[in-house]
Amino acid sequence: MSDAVTLHGPRRIVCLTEEPTETLYALGEQDRIVGISGFTVRPPEARRDKPKVSAFTSAKIGAILALRPDMAIGFSDIQADIAAELVRNGVEVWISNHRSVDGIVDYVRRLGALVGVAARANTYADSLQRGLDEVAARAATLPRRPRVYFEEWDDPPITGIRWVAELLRIAGGDDVFPELAAEPLAKQRILADAGEVVRRAPDIIIGSWCGKKFRPDRVAARPGWDAIPAVRDGELHEVKSPLILQPGPAALTDGVRALSAIVHGWSQRERARGRG
Repeated sequence: MSDAVTLHGPRRIVCLTEEPTETLYALGEQDRIVGISGFTVRPPEARRDKPKVSAFTSAKIGAILALRPDMAIGFSDIQADIAAELVRNGVEVWISNHRSVDGIVDYVRRLGALVGVAARANTYADSLQRGLDEVAARAATLPRRPRVYFEEWDDPPITGIRWVAELLRIAGGDDVFPELAAEPLAKQRILADAGEVVRRAPDIIIGSWCGKKFRPDRVAARPGWDAIPAVRDGELHEVKSPLILQPGPAALTDGVRALSAIVHGWSQRERARGRG
C-alpha cells in the first residue's frame, strides 16, 4: 500500500455490498475501506477488521456518515434509496448495475481505475478471464451437457440471475430457464408455476438460497417433482450463496469452479449409470 499522500482516488470508502470489498482486497487497496456490508464473508479478514454499516436494502446512515467516507460503493437499483440518502448528505456514491460475466470482469477494471490502480486491476481481470477460459475448455470435453435448474430462493421459487446462467454455461451446463435469467430483478424471476420445472426436466438441481441452507429433501418432496431426472437420480446440490450470488470475483473463481465440479461429477455418475 502506498503512503496516504500518494493515493489517487477516494481514500475512505464504504462498501455497501461484498464485491467492492473483495475486489479492493484482491488489488491490495483494503486500507481505503472504512466500512462494509454485514453480509460480507470474503475475505474473512474484512469481516473481522472493518465496521459493518449496511445490509443490502438498508444501511446505518448515521454510522456511515460518522466514518467520514469520501465515496460509497454499492450494487443495483435495489440500493437506490440508500444511495439517495447518502448523496443528500454529501457523500459521493457509485452504484454499479452489472448483471453479466463480462460485466463483472469490467467492474474489476473500472473499480481499479477509480482508485488509481488500473494496471493492477487489468492484470487481475485478465487472470479472472483466463480462469473462466480454463473452466470452459474443460467443459468442452463433456460427452453431454446437463440441463440445470438453479434456484436462488425457495418460497417463492426464484430462478438464477444472468451471471449465474452464464457461469453454468461456462461450466458445461445449460440453464433450463434462460428467458428468466435475462430478467434483472428477482421478482421477475419468480416461478408462477413450479410445475414448469417438472416439464423442463433438469438433470441437475442446484440450490443457493441466499442466507440460509439449501434443503434438497424439501425440494425433492415437492408435488410431482419425483418425475424430474435430477430428483430421480439424487442430483440435488448446493452452492453457498456467497460464492455465486455476488457479482464479483467470488463468482468467477470459487463459484464457477463449484458449478464445474457438480457438472463433471454428474457426467461421471452418468457414465456409471450407463447413460454417459
